[in-house]
Amino acid sequence: MFPGHPNLLPSYDSSLPLAGSYVQKPKLSREGANVMMVAGGRIMEQTQGDYGAEGHVFQAIAPARDFDGQHPVLGLWMVNNEAAGLGIREEARRITTNASRFVPHWFK
Repeated sequence: MFPGHPNLLPSYDSSLPLAGSYVQKPKLSREGANVMMVAGGRIMEQTQGDYGAEGHVFQAIAPARDFDGQHPVLGLWMVNNEAAGLGIREEARRITTNASRFVPHWFK
């Protein structure tokens, strides 16, 4: 919906525009289930789960930074167009899951 936006990753209904390097995610899922990371046409990492029957979205890779072998991912909750909270999920793998360490932050 917003091609070229500097804060959004390109995402498609097909992996073709991403030339063999992408993250495949189910359209409906939760916390890293059934996610596959592909780089140069090779599966680098993937998770299992019960999702994906409804199809997938293919997203450009945004590599998570490595901090002493850990890969933190930040998730922001928005309420009425205002930041209401932040969650930091961290894992040794590049794909975080519901078993990853999690620290919530609430904004007043």
